[in-house]
Amino acid sequence: MDRASGGERRLCGSGSGDTGENTGLLTVVAAMLGNVKLGLLTAAFPSLSLEEVADWAAANGFEALEIASWPAAGAERRRYAGVSHVDVDALDVRGVRNILESRGLTISSLAYYPNPLDPDPAVRRNAQAHLRKVIEAAARLEVNLVGTFIGRDQTKPPEPAFAEVLENWPPLVQFAADHGVRIAIENCPMIFSADEWPGGRNLAYSPALWRRLFEAMPTDALGLNLDPSHLVWQFIDIERAVREFGSRIYHVHAKDLEIDRDGLYHNGVMSLGMGWQVPRMPGLGEVPWNRFIAGLIAAGYDGVVSVEHEDRAFEGDVELVKRGFLLARNTLRPLLV
Repeated sequence: MDRASGGERRLCGSGSGDTGENTGLLTVVAAMLGNVKLGLLTAAFPSLSLEEVADWAAANGFEALEIASWPAAGAERRRYAGVSHVDVDALDVRGVRNILESRGLTISSLAYYPNPLDPDPAVRRNAQAHLRKVIEAAARLEVNLVGTFIGRDQTKPPEPAFAEVLENWPPLVQFAADHGVRIAIENCPMIFSADEWPGGRNLAYSPALWRRLFEAMPTDALGLNLDPSHLVWQFIDIERAVREFGSRIYHVHAKDLEIDRDGLYHNGVMSLGMGWQVPRMPGLGEVPWNRFIAGLIAAGYDGVVSVEHEDRAFEGDVELVKRGFLLARNTLRPLLV
């Protein structure tokens, strides 16, 4: 697409009258756009059941759910974690499918974002064990996609930290492949507070690291759950990342990010985002959503754009959370239909 001098968007080569060729091109573009669905991550609704979330999502224009799948015991208390809308230890495959299918929804992925490389051996072992259960559940549900983190021992320098990835992850990726499931690694550095200093709790945050991961594990069972907001505060070119890694983007998180310029001034980039990265709903931050979605379409992405709610301005009660999701829907929907 191109931008006409008068500010209107038009297809390249289009004039005052549509030719058959242009009409055909519009049809092709429309078909491509129709393959991308709008969804949401259910973790923002910890007090609602899966059925209640599905009712609201279907009634408000969402087409897919990324279902939070932490342990039902709720041991993890990190913000936006610990939610279990699918209990993988007591999985009711028919019941889950009926909830989604009866409302015209699909499951984009099962979501479990722990630190599988936690420095505490017990925490690490439990995270990896539950991740295997989530993979098995995805296979049984015929979802075939699990979103998670690579993880990291934040106290270790980059090379020893990456060595731990190579020690722990090939068996997990092979386990997923054996079950016909793909793993989509989110690119969040997981450094928001002092207890995550200095390395953050997720090593897969940059193009250089993604290349190393895919070179070390060159299987289709491993890809990205790309969240453009995490590229904003790292000053990484979002469109270039989509162009380079398009074939490895298996899932997309729609979250925006505002850079607090006063916080950046006071803390500087060496604070690694702490004090100046502000998660926002899509449309309220600095992600160029039109260019990001255009890049996904050009790369052939035909999955789900799943809204991840982490905006404190829309927290406090369920109705505020819903308003945040509706704002995101209104921002993204015109780009997906």
